[in-house]
Amino acid sequence: MVIRTYKFRLYPSDKQQKKLFQNFDVCKDVYNTLLAESKKLWITRRFNFNSLIKDIKITCPKYYSRVHSQVLQNVSDRLNKSFMNFFRRVKEKKSGKKLKAGFPRFKSRINSITYPQSGFKVLKCNRLYISKIGKVPVRLHRMLKGKIKTMTLKYNNANQWFVYFSCETEVKKIKHSLKKQIGIDVGIESFAAFSNSELIANPRHLFKSEQKLKKFQRKLSRKKKRSHNRKRARVKLAKQHNNIVNQRKDFLHKLSSKITKSYSFIAVENLTITSMVKNHCFAKYIKDASWGSFIQMLSYKAVACGGQLVKVNPSGTTTNCSNCGSWQEMPLSKRIYDCPNCGLLLCRDVNSAKNILNYSRAGQAQTNTPVDRTASVFSFSEKTSRPKEAGTTRDELLKVTDAGSHTL
Repeated sequence: MVIRTYKFRLYPSDKQQKKLFQNFDVCKDVYNTLLAESKKLWITRRFNFNSLIKDIKITCPKYYSRVHSQVLQNVSDRLNKSFMNFFRRVKEKKSGKKLKAGFPRFKSRINSITYPQSGFKVLKCNRLYISKIGKVPVRLHRMLKGKIKTMTLKYNNANQWFVYFSCETEVKKIKHSLKKQIGIDVGIESFAAFSNSELIANPRHLFKSEQKLKKFQRKLSRKKKRSHNRKRARVKLAKQHNNIVNQRKDFLHKLSSKITKSYSFIAVENLTITSMVKNHCFAKYIKDASWGSFIQMLSYKAVACGGQLVKVNPSGTTTNCSNCGSWQEMPLSKRIYDCPNCGLLLCRDVNSAKNILNYSRAGQAQTNTPVDRTASVFSFSEKTSRPKEAGTTRDELLKVTDAGSHTL
């Protein structure tokens, strides 16, 4: 069984929004009360929290009856999980990892509530019945598949409401229709380079919208605090940030879907992005590219299409020659790989993608020692030993790398 989440947009009325905000406030108060009692009584289990909720309801029944009972039980589940994560981090810290334990804190606000089992029902004509709220318009742009387990209501800074359905579906074994293999090297200059010499241009969504963000941020900073105009300016800025996030997700979903449908075997680098972001010169570019989200999308979509995704150790993929295996230094300023041993002239990103595919084929994900070099992936001409490849001259390679936009 697999859990899949479906996201839809909600359009509650003003009265329904007030009720929803009241539910958020009640859940926040219950969470803070449970946390305060846990410090006094030294309890961290969900069963104990649920028994405390019954006592809390008795103190003010009218106030706490605004929220569905299972929503309050989910609040105790959230606090229990926060304690479990705290204990896990304490153990990791004792083992030598450098991290903060992060004891659960009191919340000033809550932006989401969850209905674990009941309290909601999907109606016809794009309506969603929510207990204590009423019938709320929802845009169901696709059908729900499987058994609905939980429903979560969320509210963002742009005054937008969303509903998330977690559905349990059966896993069907699917065989991929094609038997093609591809190696992918992600980067900043070009978003992705494939082992078949194709390049995907980096869309740079953040940098294209940076001027608009500066404009909205400047207007927000000039407004008086706690004024209605400042709230409107904050909403406009939040909507612009959401537009950038949606553009990025749309690009990543479309690209990952094309790749997983076209190739049954996909090889990528096992990157440690958290350590790469520590370099302040490239942190902004790496976060804008969202390599981690892209690889995550490839992983679950490849399984859904009946394919396979393999992660390769990135050491040596850039410096080694994909044809003969020789090594040379490759600084970031050097964008073309010119092998002095076999004469291979290739874009450095494409060379890295070929190495990733070769290592995954040979099963050398940990050692990265190329094998079976006799079966070269290139065809040699009779007059010269330089491999035939698209853009073999240096000028042609520079044009390709500058364009950086080959389609799949």
